[in-house]
Amino acid sequence: MYDLANKTSVQLTYAAKVTTNSPTEANGTAIDLQGYESATLVANVGAEGDTLSGSVFFEIALQHSDASGSGFTDVTQSEITNGTIAANGVWLKLDGTTGGDPDTTGLVAQVGYIGGKRYIRGQINVTGTHSNGTPISLTVIKGDARHTGNNTITAHNV
Repeated sequence: MYDLANKTSVQLTYAAKVTTNSPTEANGTAIDLQGYESATLVANVGAEGDTLSGSVFFEIALQHSDASGSGFTDVTQSEITNGTIAANGVWLKLDGTTGGDPDTTGLVAQVGYIGGKRYIRGQINVTGTHSNGTPISLTVIKGDARHTGNNTITAHNV
């Protein structure tokens, strides 16, 4: 068994919260990939608070930029692995159908980023009325660190 913790860094781009229809578009925090050779965006979705459908849904998109505060554009199919991405950067649609149905148990989904930009962020687009909301968080896992000293390590006492 090999240690993975010293080869990765995990950062939130969109902190966990019950997401409703305000705002209709929520941009995650820019994550700096400098010093890492790979990245994965992970969506953690809790049980749906409203019945998701073709008119009530969430779309999870991936964007990238050369600057941390501006110039973000949608990632394209050639810049991801482990999934399919739409023209608007959407790689996950939570609409109550197969593959996009958190139902009562929630779901975890991921997409790999292989583009060449320094910064990435997740984005959540909301369509329809979400009165109760659904818990969602977006996490970036940065991997293959060029220098393992860049990783923050938290000691856990057992």
